[in-house]
Amino acid sequence: MIDYRALLAELAIPRLAGTAAAEPVRELLTRELAARGLVVMEHRFTGRSLLHRLARVPLSGVNLIAVRPGPRVVTWLVAHYDSKGQPLSMAARLGAAALVGVGVVELLGLALRALLGTVHPGILDAALGGAGAAGAGLLALNRVTNRSAGAVDNAAGVVTALATVDTLPPEARVGVIFPDAEEFGLLGARALVRERANLLADTTIVNFDGIDDRGATIALMHRGGATVDRVARALEARRARWLPVVVDGLALAAVARECVTIMRGDWGTTRVVHTLRDTAARLTLDGARSVAGAVAAALFPG
Repeated sequence: MIDYRALLAELAIPRLAGTAAAEPVRELLTRELAARGLVVMEHRFTGRSLLHRLARVPLSGVNLIAVRPGPRVVTWLVAHYDSKGQPLSMAARLGAAALVGVGVVELLGLALRALLGTVHPGILDAALGGAGAAGAGLLALNRVTNRSAGAVDNAAGVVTALATVDTLPPEARVGVIFPDAEEFGLLGARALVRERANLLADTTIVNFDGIDDRGATIALMHRGGATVDRVARALEARRARWLPVVVDGLALAAVARECVTIMRGDWGTTRVVHTLRDTAARLTLDGARSVAGAVAAALFPG
């Protein structure tokens, strides 16, 4: 019996894309995929997030693509393997972004009143403008670090993909992709779309990103179809067409026939993502096992 918690503990270490810290995790994943009878290929790419444009140094990343010898893959199981630390959790960043939105609305309101010749700024205007400035300041100071172990985001997603493979029969026409540099603006997924679109064309993509033990299961439907509908039903997931998240499915859906991102969590999950608290110790992997079993049943009903 596979000890998924031991595997999670090995995966859940700081592994910022483009750093030496990512190499041992990549080697571990290559061994795990090969042990399951998959042929592993490395797709090396370079890209520039906003951070790398400012530094004038491109990021070098490695996507892992794994297939079984035989018929062409019809379904890809996807989960990014990089992690990212930040002083602000996802919840705090959403709050800061909301403050920025308040400030923008206030500025637009002031501009409109100026056009109408009725500008008389008051205490409320100052407070709303200050809230916007505070939100912008927090986001500006929210630097990227290599300090988060990234257990729920996204070591648990990687384990879920592997557990799904383990639940499926060997004849299932399923492949695995572990993209790199998701945390830098989907650079790995964008490179796949740009340079390996032939592998993704006319396939279904099931992307796992942020699988907690707690909370609801969400199916973010990037591109609908019969297969992703079965997956969502099997998971009894809440379906969404849009969420304030940036996930690889947004890029991969451009060339796939069907594409869905599976997430599981609650507001408490967003409070640990990208922080020092996102560790393997807080996970039992009950959520990952549940999601993997349901997805496998949906992909291979027989």
